[in-house]
Amino acid sequence: MDTNIKHIGVFTSGGDSPGMNAALYAISKAAEINNIRLSGIRRGYEGLIDGDFVKLKPNEMQKIVHRGGTVLKTARSSRFLTLEGRKLALDNLLKNKIDALIAIGGDGTFKGLLVFSELCELPFVGIPGTIDNDLAGTDFTLGFDSAVNTAIDNIDKIRDTAESHNRIFLIEVMGRDCGYIAINAGLGVGADAILIPESGQDFVRLLDKIKNYESEDAFIVVVAEGDELGAEITASKIKELNPEVDLRITKLGHVQRGGNPSALDRMLGIRLGAASVTALMNGERNVMAGILDNQLKFTPFDSVVKQHQVNEELYELLKTLNT
Repeated sequence: MDTNIKHIGVFTSGGDSPGMNAALYAISKAAEINNIRLSGIRRGYEGLIDGDFVKLKPNEMQKIVHRGGTVLKTARSSRFLTLEGRKLALDNLLKNKIDALIAIGGDGTFKGLLVFSELCELPFVGIPGTIDNDLAGTDFTLGFDSAVNTAIDNIDKIRDTAESHNRIFLIEVMGRDCGYIAINAGLGVGADAILIPESGQDFVRLLDKIKNYESEDAFIVVVAEGDELGAEITASKIKELNPEVDLRITKLGHVQRGGNPSALDRMLGIRLGAASVTALMNGERNVMAGILDNQLKFTPFDSVVKQHQVNEELYELLKTLNT
């Protein structure tokens, strides 16, 4: 055990995701049990540069496990991209006698820590917090399950009006580089077509289906925001092929990031939060905590890359049910 860890700093960075507050609670509780002081850093790297530190009390954190978003706030930081900004961040860590950092965020957050490690010798541990589920080193990222549940709930409601009017609905979900939300939400609602960035054939299959569409039923198309065509172009192509169809576009947008975290995301945040404190005490550094095959796994930051290809088994399932 590393007895030199007396004071840990923690921050949330990049896009918020449901379950971040649950992770903060577990971190604060694990730190308290091990007699480690914990400081929250507000607004991610921006707060690190500005010295915006707050005390996190486990009894207060316990009350917000159910809340979405992040109590520490989050922000993008162009200043941290500069050497001057990183030096200011390091000065604040040294001034506050912080021995280690825990960061909850995505690949950009971890890349930032890797660059920071060239200047700062403190140990860093990351927790994957992004709804896109696009990081290697973990089966699920924090917030993904909640985002999918939110998308499914909304698409189920849209189907009601689509059925009432015999309409085609194109529903855009988040997933700038990755189609996991679209696949899981689309399959979960029984969508007629699912368009993702990783596939070049999904649009062809959609056109084959839509060519002779005259059904009394709704026709639901789930489109990942990162799909190469996008909702608008897809809609125009459908209208060109079948001008008589009644078609609407709905973009779910940031509603997928909000709301109370699911049970899975609460437990994931709690498991990874507690594990991150233990990891620092065990001498781990520059690693991301994740769950693979329901087992705790630590992956070096330089191996935590964005996944641009969905799981092969899931991709085959998509082709089977999307035909």
